[in-house]
This record gives sequence, structure tokens and C-alpha cells, in this order.
Amino acid sequence: MSTPLFDDSRLEAAELEAHEGLRWLALAGARIRRAALTRPHGHLPSAERPRGILVLGSEARLVRAVLEPVCPVPFMAWPGPGLPAWVGPLDLAVILGGYDSPEWVLQCAAEAARRGASLILAAPEDSELAAAGSSANTSLIPTFEDDPMAAAVAVLAQLGQLGLGPSVHPEHVADAADLVAEACAPRRDLSDNRGKELALELADGLPLIWGGTVLAGRASRRIAESLRRACGRPALAADASELDTLLSAVPRRDPFADPFDGGGEVRPVIVLLDDDKLHDRMRGTAISLLARAEAVGIRVARISSGDAELRATDVERYVTLLQQGRYGATYLEIGLGGSVDRPAAGLAD
Repeated sequence: MSTPLFDDSRLEAAELEAHEGLRWLALAGARIRRAALTRPHGHLPSAERPRGILVLGSEARLVRAVLEPVCPVPFMAWPGPGLPAWVGPLDLAVILGGYDSPEWVLQCAAEAARRGASLILAAPEDSELAAAGSSANTSLIPTFEDDPMAAAVAVLAQLGQLGLGPSVHPEHVADAADLVAEACAPRRDLSDNRGKELALELADGLPLIWGGTVLAGRASRRIAESLRRACGRPALAADASELDTLLSAVPRRDPFADPFDGGGEVRPVIVLLDDDKLHDRMRGTAISLLARAEAVGIRVARISSGDAELRATDVERYVTLLQQGRYGATYLEIGLGGSVDRPAAGLAD
């Protein structure tokens, strides 16, 4: 497989300060603050616990990853296309979307409202989704930009206030995004910029991404989406067992091969997320992956959410991982000669 030539000098161009994709990433903290500080419209869910919670739409699986371990009532992230038969007046439906929400999400919102379920909607006020889910039992969290992550943080904060999930402080999450924006800013050169460094590590490889925790695994899938758009090559986020199977089929690197002979193959690059913060069982899995990569001569890159001693919440660490990966993808596209306008919105999942 031939690949465009990566030129790291493009990462130091003065005009990158005005690059739309980088500006979009830099403003992630501001979008999180704006979404979270907007007062919800309409009916707030009762203080009584719902019988069950259903979440669907963009970043539904992120909400599930945060809530599922601690939610005091049955909780489900729903892939559609129809609303489950059990959803009724005793239940809470949480729906996230934007102007381009799929038709099945609109239908589920309308059906949940018709059945009398309590709803929390995160969507623009003038969107079809807001109209479809409008009811006397609906609380609308207005969103202003097409940023599913910001909407998900606002929803998680609301659910935490209702006692249905952990406490999520959007200001702290926004601060985490701001710290990544500062560390990966285009004015920082390659020697002191994790985003540019990650792009260089992935410049000529096929990324295989693994996160050993639930939220790191979720971040790995979003990062893989960004990398596929950035380089036009496959990028896979998967379980360790699946990656181990792929690595077992990779031929050992020839240490005497000439990397400049024009016939070099594109080889995988293992990307590990927060492998320094794993519990004992998962740490062994990471060590096994590293051993397999070393045995066949595969490069290893790492993305870390920071010092393990810092008292960051899971959501803050998730945003830190995701934003670093997205900066890396944007710089990768720039280094390959392209231009990413901005990360695409999350899928309805």
C-alpha cells in the first residue's frame, strides 16, 4: 500500500494558528462550558428514581460507560432502530442528537414522548429532535454547536445531579480540554507537542489502538475514527485478543531492509491508551501486547491522560485522551498534505 509522504516541516507552518480544525479542537473547553451552563428547558425529571433508563443517539455509549457501573437503576444504551417495548411512564429516556439526527432517533423520541416517559433531550432548540421529543415530561438541554462530546458532558452532569450517576463537573472537564489545547497548540514545536509527536509516530503506519479501561476503550474508537479520516488508511480500535490475533499474522521486521528502497510495506503501529493506569489483570494484558509487538518489530505509541496521582475523574481523563488523539489525527492530516476542517460529529451509537 503506497502512502503520501509525511513532511514534519508542515507542522511548524505559521499559518496553522488559523487552521480551522485546530481552532475547533482548541475551543472544545468553551463548548463544554456553554452546553453545561445553559439552563435546561421544560420539565425536570421527578426526584423519584425511574424504573429504568434508556439512552440513545450520539455518544450514547459514552454515557453508558460512565453511568453503568454506578447507576442505581437498570440502564441500557440502545442501538435502535425502534424503541424497546418496556419503556413507559415510569422510565427515563435520554436522547442526544443534533440537526442531522437519524430518522430512527426522531421516531424513538416521539414514541417515548407519546408513551409518557420522562425525557432528557440534548439537542438544538430549533432541531427536529427537539420538536419530536417535546412533551410535558421533557427536559431539553439546548446545544449550540455540533459537538456530541459537549452535549454528553452536559447530560452526565444533569444525571449526576439527579443521583443517577457520578458527580460530573463540566468546568473541570472543560479545564482538562483546555490543558490539552495548550499542550498541543500549533505554536509549540515538535519537541514539546504531544499532538505533533503522535502524528509523527503514526505517519507511515496502520494504527491499532487499545485502551484497557472502559472509557479508554471508548476513546480509542473515537480516535480511530479521526485517524481514518485523517490518513485515508485503516485504523482499528479493538480488544486486546483481537489485536493479538492481528499481530500474530504480522511478519517479523527485517532489520537489514532498506527503508528508502520504495518498496517498504506499511506496518501496524500499536497505540496504547493509559496503559500506565491499569489494574493488575489488565496490566498483564498490556504487557502481553507489548511483547507481541516487540517480537515482530512493531512501533509502539502511547497516549496518557496524565499523572496517575492527580485526582481527575473518569470523564476528565476520557476527554484528555480523546483530545490528544484528535490533535494527533489533525496534525497527521496536515503532515500528509491535507487539511482537516474539523472532527466529524459522533455517530448515533
